[in-house]
Amino acid sequence: SLLDNGRCGRVAVAANKRQLKSLADMIKGKQGRFRQNLLGKRVDYSGRSVIVVGPSLKLHQCGIPKQMALELFRPFIYSKLYLRGLVSTIKNAKNLVEKRGPEVWDVLDEIIREYPILLNRAPTLHRLGIQAFEPILIEGKAIQLHPLVCTAFNADFDGDQMAVHVPLSLEAQAEARCLMMSTNNIFSPASGSPIIVPTQDIVLGLYYMTRERINAKGEGSLFADTDELERAYASKQVDLNARIKVRLKIPGIKKLQLIDTTTGRAILSRILPKELPFELVDRVLDKRRVLELIDVSYRKAGLKKTVVFADQLMYTGFHYATMAGISFGVDDMMIPKDKQNVLSEAEEEVKDIEHQYAAGLVTGGEKYNKTVDIWSNANERIASHMMDELSTEMVKDSKGKKVSQPSFNSIFMMADSGARGSAAQIRQLAGMRGLMAKPDGSIIETPITANFREGLNILQYFISTHGARKGLADTALKTANSGYLTRRLVDASQDVIITEKDCGTTDGVYIKSNIEGGEVVESLGERALGRVLAEDVKSTSKRTILSAGTLLGEKEIELLTQKGIDQIKVRSAITCESAYGICATCYGRDLARNRLVSEGEAVGIIAAQSIGEPGTQLTMRTFHIGGAVSRSVSVNSITPKTDGIVRLHKVKLLEHDDEYIVISRSGELSIVTEAGNERERYKVPYGARLRYKEGEAVEAGTVIVNWDPHMHPVIAETEGTIALEHFIEGGTVHKQTDDITGMSSYVIMPGVKEQAPAISITKKGKEVKLGDGRMAHYRLMPGMIVTVEDGDKINVGDTIARIPQESSKTRDITGGLPRVVDLFEARVPQEAAILAECSGTISFDKEIRGKQKIVITGKDEQHYVLVPKWRRIEIAEGEYVEKGEVISEGERNPHDILRLLGVNEMADYLVKEIQDVYRLQGVKINDKHIEVIIRQMMRRVRITDPGDSNYLIDDNVEKTKLVEINKNLVVSGKQPAIYEALLLGIKKASLSTESFISAASFQETTKILTESAIHGSRDMLKGLKENVIVGRLIPAGTAWDVPEKNLMDAFEMNLQSTLKEENVETTTKDTTV
Repeated sequence: SLLDNGRCGRVAVAANKRQLKSLADMIKGKQGRFRQNLLGKRVDYSGRSVIVVGPSLKLHQCGIPKQMALELFRPFIYSKLYLRGLVSTIKNAKNLVEKRGPEVWDVLDEIIREYPILLNRAPTLHRLGIQAFEPILIEGKAIQLHPLVCTAFNADFDGDQMAVHVPLSLEAQAEARCLMMSTNNIFSPASGSPIIVPTQDIVLGLYYMTRERINAKGEGSLFADTDELERAYASKQVDLNARIKVRLKIPGIKKLQLIDTTTGRAILSRILPKELPFELVDRVLDKRRVLELIDVSYRKAGLKKTVVFADQLMYTGFHYATMAGISFGVDDMMIPKDKQNVLSEAEEEVKDIEHQYAAGLVTGGEKYNKTVDIWSNANERIASHMMDELSTEMVKDSKGKKVSQPSFNSIFMMADSGARGSAAQIRQLAGMRGLMAKPDGSIIETPITANFREGLNILQYFISTHGARKGLADTALKTANSGYLTRRLVDASQDVIITEKDCGTTDGVYIKSNIEGGEVVESLGERALGRVLAEDVKSTSKRTILSAGTLLGEKEIELLTQKGIDQIKVRSAITCESAYGICATCYGRDLARNRLVSEGEAVGIIAAQSIGEPGTQLTMRTFHIGGAVSRSVSVNSITPKTDGIVRLHKVKLLEHDDEYIVISRSGELSIVTEAGNERERYKVPYGARLRYKEGEAVEAGTVIVNWDPHMHPVIAETEGTIALEHFIEGGTVHKQTDDITGMSSYVIMPGVKEQAPAISITKKGKEVKLGDGRMAHYRLMPGMIVTVEDGDKINVGDTIARIPQESSKTRDITGGLPRVVDLFEARVPQEAAILAECSGTISFDKEIRGKQKIVITGKDEQHYVLVPKWRRIEIAEGEYVEKGEVISEGERNPHDILRLLGVNEMADYLVKEIQDVYRLQGVKINDKHIEVIIRQMMRRVRITDPGDSNYLIDDNVEKTKLVEINKNLVVSGKQPAIYEALLLGIKKASLSTESFISAASFQETTKILTESAIHGSRDMLKGLKENVIVGRLIPAGTAWDVPEKNLMDAFEMNLQSTLKEENVETTTKDTTV
């Protein structure tokens, strides 16, 4: 128990039942040596205090309390006083400073002028959690913080505290000024969009001053310039929201131009950098447009002007928010007039369902689902009525006519501008609160029909405490889980550094627009911005538009969009061939700096922070499908939203009655413009009926494809006569007749093993042979419905049997943080989809141990899969499947995708799935961060044939190491080892790193250290963590250029001299014997 207490079962305890601290406990865990003292240390020259807002500061400034500055810079003051001859000893200096005489403040002022200091707010979730500012001395005891950097720090002024650090060495000051200054961190490293953004009051002020009010004072006036306009506004001759005409200076035109605009917009144009067009502010500015304004300003006017502009925007926003005097009273929450009608209608419907339930017509589950549906619908209707009434108002124009204009209701303006609040919150204030969830996540079927303006009764209040309490409990759990995810990500990716300019690979990944349900969620341009092309982009006429190796900036993206390119191949971290770290070309643009990433940038850490930082915003719950969620009607047709030309991808067709029947499973249909730009993309299911063929023009709103969502058909690919085999009524099949239509059909019964029913198509009594050599013979599965009779004549494309598609059962969809964790840990889903092992034709074989055997016959291979009876099979006999296609529904397993479809498909799947979770919460993360993590998850490979290497089959090896060994084997004319890719979860990936110091500081400390000691492992100190632990400069950023070789040489020399000394000692010992 001295070495590792509790390892052998019983824990040794002291007299007071406290566990004794063993030697192993000293080093492991959060309070152990590694995490407490080596990775995180306390710092001298630091202080902390509460923060308050500093609306009059410039972006690069912060206010520091005088007393704090005096304390932090004390040694500097002593030396200055001594040099000036004001004191002769340190003791005198100390006394003088204690007295706080005027000379002390003068000296302090001189010291802190242009001396950058660091501000940090815990938790530091990404690198913008520490930034440098120039201090301004202020009275009081609180630190003043510039409002625009609050987003980056995630700070608010409800009692948050921040820490101050003083960089001492010249190098540290230079880094603080050049790299960490708040004015140099305008863009978020996660998404590349501005992070210095006006919020709340500023947005409200800018929104209010750019709104137009009909028939306001001074409408239609004419002004010589903005100076005259400002004077008129100050003397209340013209209203801020009045429509007026004024002469403005337009970039590129010498003379002043007469512009029709509003007073507020014209005044706002005075602070606009001269490179920007007036159109940018000649519209209502909400939060999104202000963000765009700052982005455009950076691209056109540069960093310096943008920083000044952002500051000016802030001052202006604050000023006009004050002038607007927006606040809201209870009358501003307008309850919709027909709320009562909607509620009584819903109550009637619910009563109906109750009666049906009492009569036994519906089950308890159906009753619950329908009730929840009815109330969700009612809530939606009330909300839309409310927003209609709130968002517009009727006013009289200058001619006395009644016209409608967007409302000046305070609540509406706050939500509409993006300053605070959302439609969902307004709905609770003035609509109805709606359905509440129990703590276990299920929905309570009686909703809260009141809103906050009307007030809640006791029962309603009690119901709503459920949800509120669950929210608080969730938040606490979420923070811990999210923090742990970040820690695992950092550990997995900490040694990914940009090590060279270009690794020279021609490999990459294909990217195209991200389209869901026909709508473009993310265009090709958004995804490709800042990436480097891996191969030439050619136009339809085969001319090269952009050559490989081009960094895609805004101009290049515009060119791609014009030329209608819908897929390009770009370099990626996943396919980078650098032996250590990744190269700048494969990574592309540094998102926070808008240029190619520099060598030495620690992109692994940045990727981990970018993914981990928004983790707290993700939800914790798993969604239940059913009730309010599953109201989306099952899709049964495709109707394009834009005019364009039909393009088909991987679609096989049969012609049938002036329509085409789709007989491929993974077909897609897209609508493209004349230029070839993809506008929409849809999946086309097997058995769908297509009315247009490739290259035909279609108009928006026409149905081009339709299918039956509840039935999966089996389609005849030839004509002939039907022969039914083994159809025994009451045995293998059950005959049923529809009362209304009188049509009869057969339902295949389960449990018949020997003589499974089948259908064959014959001509002159012989089975027909199909084009690919198969016979037209279809084995039928239990549950299938056959609508043809023996001897029926059929044509190509006729449906001979159908598989009923049960509407997907209420299965839980894992969403939010748990889903992200599952993906990064590469966990196998519980009911993983069964994928086709090769391309080929499906046939059903006998059952084996209660599992259905499905055989896939390809060109030169045959595979079989066993599917459990309870799993739904998505295909019929005779269908052709591509390798990796889904045979039985479920969540796809990333390991299967990697094995069958390769690295690119698997990476594409992971990136898409992770992005979906973040997009749902409105979080933007660039794909390349996820790719960096995936690269780390794939850093090991499995040996399939060792060749002439020293490995064994099934060994797991570091990929870079193996590539190096293979190179040497090939050079000496031997057989290289053959390997296959492996996907590890991030926890496994960080434990399987080369560096034992890094792995030990992560988890399982004692185990890793003892094993390393036994193996005699050497740590080459390549990553960041191991260098922090041994106390060296980290090999990244400004310390990147310190040549590794010199450090290693010094290490070797040290080692040699130590060994020599030891040898000398041992030899002397030997001689004395």
